[in-house]
Amino acid sequence: MLTPAYNMYIGGKWVKSVTGETFLSVNPATEQKIGKFQHGNEEDVKKAIDAAERALPAWSDTPAPKRGLVLLKIAELLKKDKERLGRLVTMEMGKVLSEGLGDVQEAIDIFEYMAGEGRRLLGHTTTSELPDKFAMTIRTPVGVTGLITPWNFPIAIPSWKLSAALICGNTVVMKPSSDTPLCATELVKVMEKAGVPSGVVNLVTGPAKTVGREIVKNRKISGLSFTGSRETGEWIMSNVGVKKVGLELGGKNPIIVMDDADLNLALDGIIWGAFGTTGQRCTACSRVLVHKAVKEKFMKMLVERTKKLRLGNGLDKKTDVGPLVNEAAAKKSEKYVAIGKDEGARMLCGGERPSGRGFFFQPTIFSDVAPGMRIAQEEIFGPVLSVIEISNLDEAIEIANSTDYGLSSSMYTNDVRNAFLAMRKIEAGITYINSPTIGAEVHLPFGGVKKTGFTREAGMEGIEEFSHSKTLYIDYSGRLQKAQIDVK
Repeated sequence: MLTPAYNMYIGGKWVKSVTGETFLSVNPATEQKIGKFQHGNEEDVKKAIDAAERALPAWSDTPAPKRGLVLLKIAELLKKDKERLGRLVTMEMGKVLSEGLGDVQEAIDIFEYMAGEGRRLLGHTTTSELPDKFAMTIRTPVGVTGLITPWNFPIAIPSWKLSAALICGNTVVMKPSSDTPLCATELVKVMEKAGVPSGVVNLVTGPAKTVGREIVKNRKISGLSFTGSRETGEWIMSNVGVKKVGLELGGKNPIIVMDDADLNLALDGIIWGAFGTTGQRCTACSRVLVHKAVKEKFMKMLVERTKKLRLGNGLDKKTDVGPLVNEAAAKKSEKYVAIGKDEGARMLCGGERPSGRGFFFQPTIFSDVAPGMRIAQEEIFGPVLSVIEISNLDEAIEIANSTDYGLSSSMYTNDVRNAFLAMRKIEAGITYINSPTIGAEVHLPFGGVKKTGFTREAGMEGIEEFSHSKTLYIDYSGRLQKAQIDVK
């Protein structure tokens, strides 16, 4: 059976790379070939940037409510094609089908939401210090924007970025992850069908060392949005030059289980937060901080439930946990299991790759973890959970804040005072109470603090990454007035 071949999308046309080379995308559950994709390079990126530059004046001059109608059409088409696209997410990325469908639903939601922002794009009005003078701000587009997107939400995260960039009047050059290029290709096909004008969205597939590097360094790109590893984010900041930059660089997210918590509710949340998407979420729970008064009871519950989780192809309805995205991800989880053992943590279950095809890894729990251990500090991005004992809330918050990251966090408690203290003192962009660390909603901002980055995507703040605030003064006094000097 022939492997389907796919092209890049530049200037409204599906074209081959100038390299004449391709690369493969495979199903991580079966290792079967899904498609061949263009191995783009710097010249391809430059062509895409030129197309985006040509399209920018007309698109940015289109009234934002009209741009919103295009986004709404994208959402409508995604709804009609949700089942097929959800299955595609599962086939190419590996997450179970319910999550694959959820990935597409998130794209639907964000395009609907950002379509509505076309009726707002809020600035603000304020008073002037001088008489007969009006002051306000408006939103203006950044220009040609570069988007570099990850594989773990291969339709949702590109949609977060695309929807916000487009409603603000920007044009786009996007590089998707080379692990999930088909999802990005199908998303762009939907956008083309919805009537996005030629050159407004351009898709260049290929490696980071050529395509990604050119997007970061090219001076014609005025804004850059990246979701991925902290190491890559640090490289970007050293090489990007003068651009508007948004970065989301991962997390080491804690769930605190207090002695008054509903343990059954906490158990459901931790299983979902730690092992949903096979731990491959930047918001995944990778640390559980459990109160010593309930630790023994809770650990029995947690290990018993974890051992019952069924590994398998995400298209199988009986599967609880799908594969990791590729061989490197499986080896990384293996490496951190070995590190945890060497550090003296006690492995209670999992820790192995099952035999057979696919990049599977057993859900793994470590107990007796010290806060400073590498398995408690470094992002693993796999189904490996560290459990740390705590004695009180102050200790829990101190440990929760002891990593370089600050994306998501959670606490299970029935004490409202403890809940509000945690919400105020935990260093994170997101804090949940009696809910796991995953489950962001598109009408609220998403992002972190510390070395997680400084981006806020989605919600009202989501447009700030892709727009400038421009201040306007209108003096209707009929005479020269001098701010800070004309003081009466």
